[in-house]
This record gives sequence, structure tokens and C-alpha cells, in this order.
Amino acid sequence: MSLEQVFARLPDPGSHAFPDYSLPNGDPVMPIAVTRGELSSILDLYETFRAVDPTGLDSNPFLEAATTYMQRTFGVPRYRPDDQLHDDIAALLNDFSDDLGGRSMGVIDATPDHHRTLYFFLLSCRGYHAAPHVRFDPDETAVEALYDVYERVTEQDVYLKGPSSVFD
Repeated sequence: MSLEQVFARLPDPGSHAFPDYSLPNGDPVMPIAVTRGELSSILDLYETFRAVDPTGLDSNPFLEAATTYMQRTFGVPRYRPDDQLHDDIAALLNDFSDDLGGRSMGVIDATPDHHRTLYFFLLSCRGYHAAPHVRFDPDETAVEALYDVYERVTEQDVYLKGPSSVFD
């Protein structure tokens, strides 16, 4: 499947809303099956994604000069709009890797935060790929693996992890 087909299947961000996961007496999780191969390809995609400069400073010397001038003159810090997303994706991959352990396949507990991170990771990949000033050509199989994991999370029912009861 091509990248455009995978990206076209994503819900429109203008009309997409995340479900309400507020469940009393426990942490909501969506247990899904993941393979070590899928996790490795998503990690490779993350490394490629992290190397991209969405501001275009790498490919536009005039923009880089203007930003450097603003930084030196007014003390404006160089801002990367995707820094928080990078941290969220790294946390997601660490959580998934910890749940998987050393096994080649296993069940991981995806949380509502993981659901949002997967969605924004896919949306950002689509935006980087479509942006003319950003050079981002990800591996199609890695994007498909990311979409498959995202789709499993959205199709899974929510369960309580460590539910508490009236006896606690």
C-alpha cells in the first residue's frame, strides 16, 4: 500500500474527537498484540521522523539566517514545534518495549495517551510528507506498521488495569 493510501485512511483532524476514557476505579487500557518486528519498524520510523526539521531551517538558508539573527538579537530561543511529540513518542515506544520484553510477540497495554500519541505521530508523518519544504520520505512498511498498531488500538475495547473495588 502506498503512503498516500495509508495517510488517506486517517480520520480528519478537524472532525476527529477522542473517546472519553474516564472509567471509575482503575486505569483504562486497550490490550493489543504487537510483534517485535512491528516495534522495530516503528522505532526506525521514529528515528527518521526525529531527524526531520519541520521548520525548514535545514533546507532554507535565508530562514536559518533570519532565525539566527532573531535568536542573537532578541534572545528568542530556537523553537521546535514537535519537541513534545518526540518525547511522547519516545515514552510510547519505551512503554511498548517494556511490555513486550524480550519476546518476539506479545500483548501490550495501550493507554489513552498512547492512542493520542499514535494519532498525532501519524498525522505529523502525513504533514511532513506533504510539506514541500520538508524532506521526509518514510519507509512505507514502517508507516503501515504504525497505522496497523493505531488501528488495533482504536478497535480494541477498553479494560481496567488494576481495578479497585469497594473492598479496597
